[in-house]
Amino acid sequence: MLRLALLSILLLTLEVTGSLCAQETYFSDVPLGIDWIIVPEDNPMSAAKIELGKQLFFDTRLSGNGTVSCASCHDPNKGWADDRKFTPGAHGQLTSRNVPSIVNVGLHRTFFWDGRAPSLEVQALAPMTNPAEMDISLTELENRLRNIDGYRSQFQTVFADGVTAQNVAKSLAAFQRTIVAGETTYDRFRGGHADALEGEIGRGSGIFFGKANCGNCHIAKVYTDHKFHNIGTGLSDTQQDQGRAGHTGKPEDIGKFRTPLLRDLALTAPYFHDGSKATLEEVVDFYNEGGGKNPRLDPHIVPLNLTPEEKKALVTFLREGLRSNAYPQIEKPTLPK
Repeated sequence: MLRLALLSILLLTLEVTGSLCAQETYFSDVPLGIDWIIVPEDNPMSAAKIELGKQLFFDTRLSGNGTVSCASCHDPNKGWADDRKFTPGAHGQLTSRNVPSIVNVGLHRTFFWDGRAPSLEVQALAPMTNPAEMDISLTELENRLRNIDGYRSQFQTVFADGVTAQNVAKSLAAFQRTIVAGETTYDRFRGGHADALEGEIGRGSGIFFGKANCGNCHIAKVYTDHKFHNIGTGLSDTQQDQGRAGHTGKPEDIGKFRTPLLRDLALTAPYFHDGSKATLEEVVDFYNEGGGKNPRLDPHIVPLNLTPEEKKALVTFLREGLRSNAYPQIEKPTLPK
């Protein structure tokens, strides 16, 4: 069980620089392998806010026609993601990209595959207003929640200004920051248990950080460099998904996507932004062959020349070595009426 109980959130002051605010908070009651989750200064955590966000996350009334919720795409029983390449929205229209898991999403610095959202708070409302996803206007969202007594009273308790779209976003973001997983075999190894990496898992770890060079982008501990790379996914005979370039407008960003986190990969197939690889074996084969050839391919993506035995060990590390012992299992809450 996760130690991150709602009433045991530890809020501390953290001095940070760079893109983060000068004064922010974080909670550190998290599983082994994760130091802390950053919390924006203007959206402090509280048990009541997290519980409100949890209810909103599972409520289909946040979609225009009342058929889908956040959990419809980010299903707790499917690795907090989906097991399909693309996921139908409120009207059955499919998403244009594979749904990423939200486990440890609080570790990210940008959101969506192309990084167009700078915070979970900004990200939270985008699927709601997207016609292909939840398809609800923010005005309708606010009116609908104000007409539900159980929600109206909770918002009035948590927020001075009650029900607003921005407070919906803040509640959802607070809840999502509690979806954390850790205590993997590799986390235990880094935590001082030298015997944790034995046998094929250990050999796979050596390949991951050695011959396969996975650690160049999936930096140990967080398993991401917080950057965007063109590895050759999303290719067709005539075009490539614009990726990061759709947000920045820069030609050099065409085909670049955010480096994902790797814990509990076995639960989140299919893989990549286009859901093009159904298994971890296919993922390893893709990298072993040097990715998808295109003019903007990242220079780090080269043929790996792994042997069948090395590929098997690498998959074992990805599947077993990065499997969390502390994993967020959350049931759908009772929703307000």
